[in-house]
Amino acid sequence: DDGWMRVASLNMSDPMAVCPPGFRLYEENGIRACGKPVTTAAYCQAAVFPASHISYTEVCGRMIGYQYGRPGGINPYFHTYDINSPYVEGVSLTYGSPRQHIWTFINAIQENTFWNTDGQTSCPCAPNSGISDKAPPSFVGNDYFCESGAPIAQLNTFYTSDPLWDGKQCGIKEELCCNFP
Repeated sequence: DDGWMRVASLNMSDPMAVCPPGFRLYEENGIRACGKPVTTAAYCQAAVFPASHISYTEVCGRMIGYQYGRPGGINPYFHTYDINSPYVEGVSLTYGSPRQHIWTFINAIQENTFWNTDGQTSCPCAPNSGISDKAPPSFVGNDYFCESGAPIAQLNTFYTSDPLWDGKQCGIKEELCCNFP
């Protein structure tokens, strides 16, 4: 059959919605969001939405997120990027077994400034960064959005005023990759 089919929907604005197993509920200022628990260890937390019985040629979707603390963008500590490694602070949308990449939603640390002198936690598209090693892994290519929710990021802070990956409020270090041109 032709047409679109919804595979997953997680609407946390519904007060009855619950986070998938292994995820933590973050709540502030009337905003509810799911994320991995706070930890210093880099790891992946998966939510699986089975769709193996569905054949398709296109994927359409939307992801809205919120920033907590000081995320690392493209993880600068992983020099051997692999689709199964925690290569990004954000969301990696994949399918199949072995996993294949569809889209990556990157959460950079701050909107308008580089966090450190090498800029690794800024968006990969940030102009005039002079950084060669902060590009997304080759399997991501240009299939990503990158945005920060904080003008100046602080630890243990849940930023709710600027939703991620909505194409709005994009600072100068993220405007080239926070939405489709």
